[in-house]
Amino acid sequence: MGVVTTLLDRVRGPSIHVHLVIKGRIGDGWYDVDRRVRLPPGATLGELLEGAERLGIRMRAAIAASPHLRDTLMLNGERCPLEDNEGRVLHDGDQVFLLSPLAGG
Repeated sequence: MGVVTTLLDRVRGPSIHVHLVIKGRIGDGWYDVDRRVRLPPGATLGELLEGAERLGIRMRAAIAASPHLRDTLMLNGERCPLEDNEGRVLHDGDQVFLLSPLAGG
């Protein structure tokens, strides 16, 4: 870590970093997101959605365009339906995936 990053982290206060991945055709658009999102300790899955929106990551729009993603969202490799887990507390290093199913023939 650089000196500037270390100083900024001290000013911002404690934080966690969540790895957010959104891939595939969702609604009318193609999503290719692979970012670490900085959140305050104790942040929930719902707060991740809000934090992603502030960073310009249209996570709520992706879910609205393909509502099945509410049920297929993955947290650390396990299915984590949004409706039942929006208040779930996230931890440093957690990984959240929204992957559009692919079909072909």
